Amino acid sequence: MAATATTSTEKGRRIVGAERQTLAKDLVKRYTNGESIRALAASTGRSYGFVHRVLTESGVQLRQRGGARRRKKA
Repeated sequence: MAATATTSTEKGRRIVGAERQTLAKDLVKRYTNGESIRALAASTGRSYGFVHRVLTESGVQLRQRGGARRRKKA
C-alpha cells in the first residue's frame, strides 16, 4: 500500500501544537477579512465547531449572525 501525504485538513486528524497555531493564524486572518465560519470550515475540511473553537481560542470577536433585518411596515 502506498503511503499518502497527510495534510493539515485531513478529516478527523488532531491538529495540535505549532500546526494548530499556524492554522489558527490563517483562520483568524481570513475571518477578519470577511470569510464566514462555514466557508472556512468547508475550505479546510474541518467542522464548523472546530473552526469556531479555534477562532474563540484565538480571541477573535465573532460577528453577529444573519443578514439584513426586516423592517416593520409603518
